Amino acid sequence: MASLMLLLVAAIGTVLALRVLVRWTAVSAIPFEVEPWLSGHRPTEHALSRYHARWYSASVVFLAFDVEMLFMYPWAIVVGHLGAGAVVEMFGFLLMLLLAVAWARREGAFRWA
Repeated sequence: MASLMLLLVAAIGTVLALRVLVRWTAVSAIPFEVEPWLSGHRPTEHALSRYHARWYSASVVFLAFDVEMLFMYPWAIVVGHLGAGAVVEMFGFLLMLLLAVAWARREGAFRWA
């Protein structure tokens, strides 16, 4: 029974300590203190607003080029040791990437309006 009481006291103490911590670290409700101050102007929309769907396809195209660079940097280091076969393989990889970009262009991923 004593251990149950100790557990109850510890739980209530933890809740009270967390409430005090939140009270000390909470964002002020005074409007002047929560205004944006670095940009100099008020935001026109909420920070968690949705993006237009066209940005998702642009993000995928960016990631394709980004991943391509991840493969090309180590390849550039060892291409001298691997020989002509590595060059042929890299051109094959770049051809696949070019085909993906052509497909994205055909699907309209690069149309912004």
